[in-house]
Amino acid sequence: MSKRTEALPPLSGLPRVIREMRYHEASRQVLGLLLSVLFVVIAKPLPWALYLTSVVVVIGVAIRMWASGFILKNEQLATNGPYALVRHPLYSGNILVIYAFAGASGVWWTFVVATAFLLFYYPTAIEYEDRKLSAIFGDEWHAFARNTPALVPAFGSRERDLGGHWSFKTSMSRNLEPVIAVFLLACFVFIYTRL
Repeated sequence: MSKRTEALPPLSGLPRVIREMRYHEASRQVLGLLLSVLFVVIAKPLPWALYLTSVVVVIGVAIRMWASGFILKNEQLATNGPYALVRHPLYSGNILVIYAFAGASGVWWTFVVATAFLLFYYPTAIEYEDRKLSAIFGDEWHAFARNTPALVPAFGSRERDLGGHWSFKTSMSRNLEPVIAVFLLACFVFIYTRL
């Protein structure tokens, strides 16, 4: 049993194996990158779809970059910048990126694969992060979570602090986000060579 699932009710057999896979962070991250590469390799892009998804991938990567410069994992609760809009902006960015690659590929079944991947990994990733942050930050977390949606912003009358201190050093040293951003954008640009 992993650290991520030790607080959950015990399971055995295949259900336990599946749950452990769903909570395994490295598998989610590596498989997400591999799916992006697969979608590039098999791409048969349609020009209009590629142009449209170019905007989506840039937005997704930008959200990830923005979020990665604010987060000090397990040390400080991030509540400003993109975290003022959603609790998990890195995941929001990931979802946009994976669907952008699927759309740019021009292959219909990539949307099915992308959706299956996202549904398999992200509900458990969100559940774990929320549970972990609740344990670390307690009432501060609960107040934040009560007013902040998980993935999709809910714009309303509540004032949100989109400012704060974004740090390239934090983005790079703690999250390697600039490297990931360059990799993703380079992969996406490669799809243009398939036109």
